[in-house]
Amino acid sequence: MAQEAHGALYDLLAVRGVSRRDFLKYCGSIAATLGLSEAMVPQIAAAIESGAKLKPALWLNGGACTGCTESVAQADSPDVATIVLEILSLNYFETVMAAASDAAEKVKEETIAEGGYILIYEGSVMTGFEGGTLVVAGKTGLEHLKEAAENAEAIICVGSCAVDGGWVMGRPNAAEATGVQGFLNHEGIATPVVNLPTCPVNPEWVVAMVVQYLLVAGDDAAKFLEMTPMVTRRITDAVYGTDVDLLFPKSLFGQTIHDNCPRRGHFENGEFVTEFGSEEEALGYCLYKVGCKGPQTFTQCPVTRWNRRASWCVESGSPCIGCGGLNWVDNNTPFLMRLSDMWLGDGLTYVQPGSIAAVAGGVVAAGLVVHGLGMKAAGRVPGGAPTEEMKEYDRKRMAKKGGDK
Repeated sequence: MAQEAHGALYDLLAVRGVSRRDFLKYCGSIAATLGLSEAMVPQIAAAIESGAKLKPALWLNGGACTGCTESVAQADSPDVATIVLEILSLNYFETVMAAASDAAEKVKEETIAEGGYILIYEGSVMTGFEGGTLVVAGKTGLEHLKEAAENAEAIICVGSCAVDGGWVMGRPNAAEATGVQGFLNHEGIATPVVNLPTCPVNPEWVVAMVVQYLLVAGDDAAKFLEMTPMVTRRITDAVYGTDVDLLFPKSLFGQTIHDNCPRRGHFENGEFVTEFGSEEEALGYCLYKVGCKGPQTFTQCPVTRWNRRASWCVESGSPCIGCGGLNWVDNNTPFLMRLSDMWLGDGLTYVQPGSIAAVAGGVVAAGLVVHGLGMKAAGRVPGGAPTEEMKEYDRKRMAKKGGDK
């Protein structure tokens, strides 16, 4: 049986123009993504080869723009990521599958009844109007998720919407959107959930997690969590108001973008872009001052990159907008500003943290001035400590523009 699966896999690869060498290189990239050594490549290949017989998968969509589907389905040529997902037996993938209507729903229902599958969920869980914001085949999206989640071995949430509500949850959150884990906690469903944020999700991360599951879990999802290092981050659920602990693979979300950013040297040297179209931008200086959220965003984007490692946001010239963070839409907008808005009270009022800091800082500064004058008058402070009004780089930049002679 193993040899038959092995032969069928390479027949399929050959038809798609993918050599065994290409396939093993792709397995190597998965190993790197998971933080595994090259010695694991044969085991990864074996897990993929046998995956279709062992682990069917369902891909359900909630409130989403299908950006994560686009990210995965339009992987670059040769289409190795899509081939791997096909080998992993995606029995239901509503956005791209050929089946429709009752035939598609029947396949899903049969898969759920049989069990032993991985549920991949894209999009937010829209609880508003008693789930009536999304209805498929006469059932609300909430019903579809509950049915599929209860009998799944494990759930992989792809994209920020599935993690915590993402874009759909942005204020005023008319659809009362939330993430999968928050909804399942409310419904008392204990199926393990692993979260893969960013908008959209990186296709290599999806494949890496599925392959990792095939490598270590067998039929035991608890073993998967035990053998896969995770980091836990807590968020207050947007709909239910309860604290939710979310699990993220440590190999993918254990370091900030800033930790691995190729522009970090400029950050350390105080070399920043302060406006687009400037000489500093042309020199590839750090984008922190024009809103880059890299220091606060935990993802592996600079390492995995996108489009078969061709590039990623910061390398293409855009500041990181922090889409791998929690509640990132409300927390990080306006994206091209250094400080994000802070919502006060019931969310009807928002201010910039800098405004609060300026007021608070003014009060503190006034107190320090009075204190300093008193110390000076008492003769306890002979002079003043030397201070620098601005960094050397900023001084040079201002001088060049004629702002500081």
